[in-house]
Amino acid sequence: MRKVLLVSHVSGFIPQFEMNNVRILQSLGCEVHYASNFENPSYGDDNRRLEGTGIICHQIDFVRSPYSLKNLTAYRQLKRLMEEYDFALVHCHNPISAVLTRISARATRTAPVIYTAHGFHFYKGAPLHMWLFYGTMEWILSFLTSGLICINQEDYEFARRHFHCRRVDYVPGVGIDTGKIRGNYPVVSEYLKAAPGVARCPEFTELRAQKRRELGISSDAFVMISAGELIPRKNHETAIRAVAVLKDRIPSLRYLICGHGELQANLKKLTLQLGISDRVIFAGYRKDLYDLYRAADLCVFPSLQEGLPVALLEAMALGLPVICSDIRGNRELIENNRGGVRLSPRDYRAFSREILRFAKNKTLCISAGEENVCQAENFTEEKTKHIMQKLYRGWLRTKITGGKGACRREI
Repeated sequence: MRKVLLVSHVSGFIPQFEMNNVRILQSLGCEVHYASNFENPSYGDDNRRLEGTGIICHQIDFVRSPYSLKNLTAYRQLKRLMEEYDFALVHCHNPISAVLTRISARATRTAPVIYTAHGFHFYKGAPLHMWLFYGTMEWILSFLTSGLICINQEDYEFARRHFHCRRVDYVPGVGIDTGKIRGNYPVVSEYLKAAPGVARCPEFTELRAQKRRELGISSDAFVMISAGELIPRKNHETAIRAVAVLKDRIPSLRYLICGHGELQANLKKLTLQLGISDRVIFAGYRKDLYDLYRAADLCVFPSLQEGLPVALLEAMALGLPVICSDIRGNRELIENNRGGVRLSPRDYRAFSREILRFAKNKTLCISAGEENVCQAENFTEEKTKHIMQKLYRGWLRTKITGGKGACRREI
C-alpha cells in the first residue's frame, strides 16, 4: 500500500480543512500518515476528530515562530520519519512546517513533495519584511517543490510568473459542502424574506430563538457575527471598535465572536474600556457554528490576511450579507455592493457606517444574502474534489528511478 504523508504545524488543521483530501487519498488505496504537533491542536481543544479516520499520526514538535531554534528539533524529527517510511507522496501545509518538510525531503531524497499555500504571507500591501523573508524563502524553496497549489487567483498568478516549481495549480479553496451546511433549513435571506408568522419556517424560527436565548440575546436584536481565531491576523479589534461607535445609535446591536486564541483577554479588556462588554459576546470555539450563523443577521469579517476564508464562505452559503476587509481572498468572494461591501481593514468608522446601513435596511440584507448563496456555489467541495483527484492521481503515478527522490513522470 502506498504511503502518503500530510504535514501541518497544528494538528487541528487536517480535520478542520483537509478531510476531503484524506478521503480522496484513501479511496486511491493510500495509507495516510499525518505529521503535526498534537500538543497544539487549534481549531478545537483536542485531537478527537482524528479518531476513527484511519490516519496514522506522528508527533513533530513544530513551533509557530520561524526564528525559534526549536525548529531544528522538528527538522530532525521529520527527517527521521522520512527515512523510516518510503512515502510515495508528501503534501505539506502552513509556511513554517512546509519549509521544514521540503528541506527534510531534499535531505532524504523523498519525492514528490507538493505544497498547498493557504495564502502567502507576502501579498499586495504586506510589509516589506514579509516580502523579504517569506517571499525570498518561497522563491528558494520553489526549486525543491514538485507541485504548488494556490487557493486564490492572486497567489496563483504570482507563483506562476515567479516561482520554479515543476507545476503550479489553482484550486478554488478547500471546498465547502453546501448541502451539509444548509441542512433542511432555509438560508437566512430566504427566512428574512418570508412574511412574518406562519409563513416562516417554524423549525428555523425556533432554532434561531433558541440560540439567541442560550447566548442571552433578545429576539429583536441585530446580531453581527465573526468566526476565527482570536489572533492579530483576524483583526477582531476593528469590529469591536465599530460596535463602540454604534452603541448609542443601535442599542440592540450585539456582536458574536466565535473562536479562541491568544488575544481573548486583551479583546475582553478592550470591550470594558469602550463600555460595550454587554454588547460583545465571546462564544469560544463552536461546533454549532452553522446554527449560530442562522441566529445572526450580518457577517463581519475584518481579517488582515486570508487565503480563501472558509468561515466567510460558510456564512455566504447560509445567506448572510457580509462586511469584510478589502484583501486578497475576500476580493474573490465578495463583489462590492452585491454580496456586501469590502473596506479598508483598519477603518473601524467605515465598518460602523456599513453596519448601520445594513441594520437599517432589511431589503439590503436579503438581496446581499441571496447573492452570496449563489456565489458560494462556485467554491463547493465537489469542484475542488474533482481537481484534487486529478492532481493526486498524477503525482502518485510518479515513478522513482535512479534512487530515492529521482523522479520521472510515468508515461
